[in-house]
Amino acid sequence: MAASGISNVRVVVVGDPGTGKSSLIVAAAAESFPDKAPPVLLPTKLPPDFLPDRVPLTIIDTPSRPEDRELVEQECKKADTIVLTYACDQPSTLESIQTYWLPELRALEVKVPIIVVGCKLDLRQDKEPMLEQVMAPIMHDFREIETCIECSALKRIQVLEVFYYAQKAVLHPTAPLFDQETQSLKPKCIRALKRIFILCDHDRDGALNDSELNDFQVRCFHAPLQPPEIVGVKKVVSEKMPEGVSENGLTLTGFLFLHALFIERGRLETTWTVLRKYGYDDELKLREDLLQNPSFKRAPDQSVELTERCLDFLKGVFAAFDMDGDGALRPQEIEELFSTAPSNPWEEDLSEGSVEVNAMGGVTLNGFLSQWSLMTLLDPVKSLGHLIYIGYPADLTSAFRITRRRRLDRKKQRSQRTIFQCYVFGPRGAGKSALLNALIGRPFADTSRSTEEDRFSANIVEQTRGTKKTLVLREIPEEQVANLMQTKDALAPCDVAAFVYDSSDDASWERASEILVKVTALGEHSGYEVPCLLIAAKDDLEPDPLAIQNSARVCTDMGVEAPIAVSMRLGDIGNLFRRIVDAAERPHLSIPETEAGKSHKSFNRIVNRSLTITAVGAALVFFGIAAYKTYEYRRRSSSS
Repeated sequence: MAASGISNVRVVVVGDPGTGKSSLIVAAAAESFPDKAPPVLLPTKLPPDFLPDRVPLTIIDTPSRPEDRELVEQECKKADTIVLTYACDQPSTLESIQTYWLPELRALEVKVPIIVVGCKLDLRQDKEPMLEQVMAPIMHDFREIETCIECSALKRIQVLEVFYYAQKAVLHPTAPLFDQETQSLKPKCIRALKRIFILCDHDRDGALNDSELNDFQVRCFHAPLQPPEIVGVKKVVSEKMPEGVSENGLTLTGFLFLHALFIERGRLETTWTVLRKYGYDDELKLREDLLQNPSFKRAPDQSVELTERCLDFLKGVFAAFDMDGDGALRPQEIEELFSTAPSNPWEEDLSEGSVEVNAMGGVTLNGFLSQWSLMTLLDPVKSLGHLIYIGYPADLTSAFRITRRRRLDRKKQRSQRTIFQCYVFGPRGAGKSALLNALIGRPFADTSRSTEEDRFSANIVEQTRGTKKTLVLREIPEEQVANLMQTKDALAPCDVAAFVYDSSDDASWERASEILVKVTALGEHSGYEVPCLLIAAKDDLEPDPLAIQNSARVCTDMGVEAPIAVSMRLGDIGNLFRRIVDAAERPHLSIPETEAGKSHKSFNRIVNRSLTITAVGAALVFFGIAAYKTYEYRRRSSSS
């Protein structure tokens, strides 16, 4: 199997009648010209050792009759690459490529490399224009053409090269690496090569010295560079791009220039070999197998956290990219941080406002660490991948820990987590979004749009005893509650639930209390009970007497603490976030009960008590019988 992971390449040969499709295939497979080729060949397989990459090729011949058009279309859609033929002695077949075949393949949305092949080279007239002149305008209009080549099946000229280029186009594709229109490396390719350059620059001086270049060569190609070869590489670069070489060695600019040069000269396998050695797949992302260690297999009520060792590494990264030393990362600095990854994974999150930023929009250290913790909580594989992209230096198993089950935390009456997730419920307009904004220090806004989808915010909360925990608030829109309740494990990732309501509106309280009952019932049914807190928002307004009266009754009936009064408008939230973290740390407290839940627990206690009494009674009977038998045995023994 090739380094790309492809175990077979399917080549479909299409073109006008009489262009030499079947003869080309026979000449490649049998190394001879057929006296009379059949109209359509059966699928032809070339063995792994036929071409340098040692990957088998399956060549599919296609009929040219109009009535077989649907069959040709089906084969094209299954192709890995297409060989599109014309006859060098028939200009009309070349015109057909432009006017019919290439537009037709586009219409079919066939997105595979195309090799344009001029057959019957031996019959081409000397007066005909050269291949480059003919194909340059066509390739400009149809970028999907990978390469063009002329051949002769009769003379066996460049026959094998046709299928070598076809296979190469699949195993070492141009499209992910190079923009044909601008004649430059694509952004994702630059990001990947930049990461490789940084990993190879062991002394971090911004250049690859001779030793580092040699190590790179050995790792990728299993052969050292001789001193004259290193001199030659630097000479080529310095002549074309002086800034590509410094007194310390080959710079990043020079490294990128070399790879652009390889690609322009058709040596894509060189760049692909480098990329694959450093773990990239054909989409220039890390291969799936690299993201499976460590394993993140866990129960629904377990989560993944970053270790102290990883957090220390991230603090160092923050300091290194805080170029102006202002204690925050500006958008440009974050872009530079992730310039070795396929993209910035936080672009959308930061624009939505998920972590703490300063007045200039720079992400603070707390915000930076919280964003990593949030990404790890929601998508540990994504977090793992981006730690690799930014160069985490140690064994990746040292970067993560899987927490104890929340069910066991309740039993032990203490949670050992460093990250707590709080689900924020409540009716529309109660102040949920304002609560999330308060966590990350965003000012209160009189006008705000309703949240239609789940939204997150995260920040570090310092407890009274000096410990620091990361609190993640997940806002559940009122319209999404019903969908959430349909999932049995919906509360498994939740450490604590907060129910926000407008304290000046009894209708808001009634809706919040309905959601509280539903959430409590789901926890009782699923076994994922969670501590619950009531938050009476808008405390700056006149409280509704009915809301006060009804909330007091519900707190008494369900066994939860009295509502916490806050005013986001006035910034009067007291120690709200500490109280949320406290409730999560002691998960056996603040768990409400419904009437059905109480009845069920009472029934279980009666059953357990009955079983205990029955067991004790049975034991007494057993011991009574045993004592009686012992007494009888001794009596008989003494009588005898």
